[in-house]
Amino acid sequence: MDALVSGVHFPPAMTPATLGYRSLAVNLSDMAAMGARPRWLNLALTLPNPHDDTWLNDFYRGLSELADAHDTMLDATRIQPGPLSVSIEIWGEVPIGAALCRRGAQPGDGIYVTGTLGDAGLAIQVMERDLELNAEDLAWVERRYSHPTPRVAAGLQLRNTASAAIDLSDGLVGDLGHILEASAVGATLELDALPLSPACRNSLPREQAWKLALGAGDDYELCFTAPPEQRTHIGEVMDTINCPVHHIGRVEARSGLRCHNESGTPFTSGRAYQHFS
Repeated sequence: MDALVSGVHFPPAMTPATLGYRSLAVNLSDMAAMGARPRWLNLALTLPNPHDDTWLNDFYRGLSELADAHDTMLDATRIQPGPLSVSIEIWGEVPIGAALCRRGAQPGDGIYVTGTLGDAGLAIQVMERDLELNAEDLAWVERRYSHPTPRVAAGLQLRNTASAAIDLSDGLVGDLGHILEASAVGATLELDALPLSPACRNSLPREQAWKLALGAGDDYELCFTAPPEQRTHIGEVMDTINCPVHHIGRVEARSGLRCHNESGTPFTSGRAYQHFS
């Protein structure tokens, strides 16, 4: 269950159709991270004007577009007056013993991510700091923030392959850190292997792009670990569902997370998003 609050988790000016889509996408991402097939959802809305039919119709249109694409049924809705916020409770199904968990990573496992990292963080910088991008790059990062791609199909493919998994909502450093803590292991990341979009590469110096990829959050990609003998298989099955996947590091017995570039120079990654700071 996730709650999204105006001005905290999305800008107040976000259109209702986009908000409907994004609200469900972040919940579907949690399903993907556990290898679950989403089935049902409940929705609770608080609205300054709960009788604004135009707003509600647009919101439902955006939510239904994504729900239909994942064969997920809206079970119940509750609407009440108050500051704009959206809460979604979602259920999914997974075979007994097949769910992906944060624990399970082993020394020697590879570390992988889907898609590209840092795009949503760059979009937030554009909104908050008036950072200027060319039209093509701006359209890309805005879309990546407003319409993240839930990697449900990837999660299903990883059920019997990944040793641990999580979705990237708070940044790679923080979310991978949850896997490392739950699994009682450490890791090293290869910064030059981080998947950066052309928009990030065009708009930022390399080290700034790395910092966004490591700590910005809101990408809603999957991060997972898998034994080294699975590397070829992972590439093959991800190709069948047109999901980009990148090997970015390795799990180690020594605790802690280390980041370095191709020459071996250590890099300070910064902090992940902190919900209560």
